[in-house]
Amino acid sequence: MTVPGSKDFRWRLADDDGGQAALFAEEELIHRHVGIGAYRGLEFLHVRAKQIISTVPEASRVPFRHTINAYRGCSHACTYCFARPTHEYLGLGIGEDFERTLVVKINAVERVRAELRSARWNGDVIAMGTNTDPYQRAEGKYHLTRGIIDALAEVGNPFSILTKSTLILRDLDRLVAAAGRAEVRCNFSIGTLDARVWKATEPGTPHPRQRVEAVRRLNESGIPTGVLIAPIIPGLSDSAEQLEEVTAACLEAGAVSVTPVTLHLRPGVKEHFLADLRGKDPTLAAALTRRYRGAYLPKAEQAEIVAPVQRTVVRLRPQAPPTRQWHPALGPRDIPAPSPQPSATAPPEQLSFGS
Repeated sequence: MTVPGSKDFRWRLADDDGGQAALFAEEELIHRHVGIGAYRGLEFLHVRAKQIISTVPEASRVPFRHTINAYRGCSHACTYCFARPTHEYLGLGIGEDFERTLVVKINAVERVRAELRSARWNGDVIAMGTNTDPYQRAEGKYHLTRGIIDALAEVGNPFSILTKSTLILRDLDRLVAAAGRAEVRCNFSIGTLDARVWKATEPGTPHPRQRVEAVRRLNESGIPTGVLIAPIIPGLSDSAEQLEEVTAACLEAGAVSVTPVTLHLRPGVKEHFLADLRGKDPTLAAALTRRYRGAYLPKAEQAEIVAPVQRTVVRLRPQAPPTRQWHPALGPRDIPAPSPQPSATAPPEQLSFGS
């Protein structure tokens, strides 16, 4: 890893941080802390952010306009993580550095409070979890996401959280309190219930069945929580049986939306993911190398892959009405409902389909 303070250690603009001129003031870089105990194997780089609420450029393809990311890098170590290249902006690697050398914006909570008080801020929805997970292991040590939730709740600012971590349940009382003052929405990423696939591709995350249970608890507590079945990896987690199993489990847990998302591989991520896969299944790695000419599969292939999810939702929730809803992966959109079935007795639900 590059030694902090050397001219090679770069802290300048990253696209995912909304376009500010610099991420951190030069005089506020860096304090280095080596993890011990439960955090052994991790290294934390403490920085003081100049700005914490990031505004995404209007030309960006992402649906949300404002984000907060208190951490950079992620100990979940998902082999396909789209955020890996953001570590390169800092002069770090997208492999082990991304998983073990984590940037912690230690002044995140105070910056949120200051920026929410600004006359320029108009109370728009803020999305968390759009880059790296706000409830990754570092949150257990630093409690920044908890503090941010409290700050947003104090002024009644709406927000959403996308996570793979059951650590979110630690803050269930705070989320309930925030939901009493503003719109709060959560989403879990649960790509499969197949333990073999989970261990191979998301080694630092909680077991997917634990995540399903977290979806249940959040919804039972009045926090609308959906699921992104993401990513669906061709050849690993895309069989009809696998997709029907995870979809049914999420619906049974009360997920207010179920959105299938096929694997996409940005430059840099593609090379990392395929290299890792090559060591585990060289035949599949070769097949995906041929299929992924760009970052996405052709739309027809995507539609075929996600079809079992859509069929399962239609079968298990036939009375879902048309609705307009927002979530951090898809943004605001009209969701067509399947045709009602006379025998259905389930109450209306909010569902979303996407790819």
